[in-house]
Amino acid sequence: MPTTSSPSSLANPETVAAIRLTEFSHGGGCGCKIAPAVLSRLLASSNMPLLPPDLLVGTETSDDAAVYKLNDQQAVIATTDFFTPIVDDPYDFGRIAATNALSDVYAMGGTPLFALALVGMPLGKIPEEAIRLILAGGQDVCKAAGIPVAGGHSIDTLEPIYGLVGIGLVHPDKVKRNNAAQAGDVLILSKPLGVGMLSAALKKGTLSAQGYADMVRWTTKLNTPGIALAELPEVHAMTDVTGFGLAGHLLEICRGSSLSAQVTFDAVPVIPLAAEIAQSGIATGASKRNWDGYGSSMLLPPGCELWKQNMLSDPQTSGGLLIACAPHVADQVLGILRAEDFSEAAVIGRLATGAAQVQII
Repeated sequence: MPTTSSPSSLANPETVAAIRLTEFSHGGGCGCKIAPAVLSRLLASSNMPLLPPDLLVGTETSDDAAVYKLNDQQAVIATTDFFTPIVDDPYDFGRIAATNALSDVYAMGGTPLFALALVGMPLGKIPEEAIRLILAGGQDVCKAAGIPVAGGHSIDTLEPIYGLVGIGLVHPDKVKRNNAAQAGDVLILSKPLGVGMLSAALKKGTLSAQGYADMVRWTTKLNTPGIALAELPEVHAMTDVTGFGLAGHLLEICRGSSLSAQVTFDAVPVIPLAAEIAQSGIATGASKRNWDGYGSSMLLPPGCELWKQNMLSDPQTSGGLLIACAPHVADQVLGILRAEDFSEAAVIGRLATGAAQVQII
């Protein structure tokens, strides 16, 4: 079992170690999101009768958060994200879920203000010590982001669930949407892919201690460069890569911006161990559900290996920023990312005019 990073002062280590949080959930992290095809059908008949002019971002483009203009200098960002455990360690679960939730604020170019905790726990099945560790993990991430957990809501549930409501601020003219990309933009990915692969190996009990460390490293790394990227007008669009995988979230950019994309697979950063796991034939069920939902809009090269397809649709929990920017600021964007220790950030492709689809080369 991978080593825990829980603060020992908060709970009896033996009591906590006896609990495997992932055994309580049918799917973990962003892999438990509703499949894109199903979600599309569920939302197809929904409508919003009230569309105030100050609602800058709503549900119309599957963006990361809602944005409401307060005045000429300020707009409030509101988002929520929660899920079932992706790891067994309670403290790490809390940290991962909180980092993932705050990512949507950064992806819109915003600065977090405060958070509200969303807690659902099967009381009587999970010890209170473990629940306290989950909450502590979330609070520590919020502390690192410079914000308080100002309240929340809790219920007794069949599966453990934890996440946050994230509230942030952004200048109305600096909001980074997912539908404003331009033809000729280059695509930059800030974090390597493969979290879903690592979580699948963890569920099977085959993930090494190093693999677990890699998983926690990336899933607890706040996407703080989004704040600085908001200051660049040449960064035209931005989103974070989460449950629908790189392919799915890039396709949202393409559809919202009425563009096509070309991605060089070998340029895409991938966690090395995750690539080995994928090549061994392991994949998450969510990866297949994702591909079933949008695979018809993906153009793969002849003879493309299945593991590469699975990696493109691999659900990323607390994944990286996917950035569309003018080519002449690509080096500046990479410099911002690497200055905040996103060392694997890379240019992975380009956008062009054409039907909303993604070509892999």
